[in-house]
Amino acid sequence: MAKFEVTGGRKLSGTIVPQGAKNEALQIIAAVLLTPEQVTITNIPDIIDVNLLIEILQEMNVKVERPTRDTCIFKADEVDVDYLGSDAFHKKSGKLRGSVMFAGPMLARYRKAFLPKPGGDKIGRRRLDTHILGFEKMGAQFDLTDKHGAYTLTAPNGLTGTYMLLDEPSVTGTANLVMAAVMAKGTTTIYNAACEPYLQQLCRMMVRMGAKISGIGSNMLIIEGVEYLTGTTHRMLPDMIEVGSFIGLAAMTQSEITIKDAGVEHLGVIPEKFQQLGIKLEIRGDDIYIPSQESYEIATFLDGSVLTIYDHPWPGFTPDLLSIVLVVATQAKGSVLIHQKMFESRLFFVDKLMEMGAQIILCDPHRATVIGLGRKHPLRGISMTSPDIRAGVALLIAALSADGKSIIQNINQIDRGYQYIDERLNALGAEIKRV
Repeated sequence: MAKFEVTGGRKLSGTIVPQGAKNEALQIIAAVLLTPEQVTITNIPDIIDVNLLIEILQEMNVKVERPTRDTCIFKADEVDVDYLGSDAFHKKSGKLRGSVMFAGPMLARYRKAFLPKPGGDKIGRRRLDTHILGFEKMGAQFDLTDKHGAYTLTAPNGLTGTYMLLDEPSVTGTANLVMAAVMAKGTTTIYNAACEPYLQQLCRMMVRMGAKISGIGSNMLIIEGVEYLTGTTHRMLPDMIEVGSFIGLAAMTQSEITIKDAGVEHLGVIPEKFQQLGIKLEIRGDDIYIPSQESYEIATFLDGSVLTIYDHPWPGFTPDLLSIVLVVATQAKGSVLIHQKMFESRLFFVDKLMEMGAQIILCDPHRATVIGLGRKHPLRGISMTSPDIRAGVALLIAALSADGKSIIQNINQIDRGYQYIDERLNALGAEIKRV
């Protein structure tokens, strides 16, 4: 298993371009199953999770051309439906959560699908109830008799449009149900739908393919089913999680960095949350410039109480950046309460930061109080293991700011979400060795 050897304490400088959005890619790539025609997708991130999803499509007999690492041309005109029930599929699908996204388009077009047990990060329960209950309302039947423990879904008479109020605004659940509904008979209304930019991207792509979807960007989607979807071309947004990670990296390492083509209009409250930590940044067109700062101070609420930063469905703050915010706060002046509401295991990496010298109180599985030291006591390099994608990059940022050398094991987790991260940061002046 590969590891990173990181020499900290270096100031970085230069320009970096964020990769294509991982969370968008997992939805968009699944949507190619909705049509037998050619679909071209650009700005694809070259990361483990996305490459594995493309590999699964190839094994389903989807034709794939990859003229460059960030461009794929798909043609799903001879899909092997039964592959989804094979040992090979369930072995691979167990490695990433994105494989559940095949269910919606497969039910819509082939009236049969499998929902494997969610793979990917070990960050708490990630239930599939929203997906399954929505499919059932559209007329699908499911059982658990599959030998792999997956849900088998069938719709012998096709899917039928209906009204549904989701119990939670699940992003993957909404995406799966919209992909199923675009070819269902009649009209489907999805209320309490997720409305993240990546979901908006998926809906707009399907509209170009001939789908009829209204309410894009809101929490109520109305889908009129059509009989056929055509091919299209689609370009993915920049990855907002990478953008936030690079803002935090610049502050922690006192670096002057420009994030080019950051997709600023799609970032929501992300820049504001980092500004609440005292980080200066300038929006220059579609670029973000972060100047070198000796120190940064956490704001308080207007009544003087300690700042709380928590995750919330879009347009609230994404849970994927709370790990980054937490590590950045360790070297700020002041205190902040980090409240991770959505996942109960995502803060279980703070012991590594405490070993590095950070002052953090883990209140419970969902909350941690960070007492910023204002760089009075720099973090020190240690040996640690990456537990999930986002915590892994948070630890990498900590290591880059620390005194001495750090070892980060299990960097496969980081590679699942960040492409060539060591090479790209080394180009800015970091010292990261992949061993």
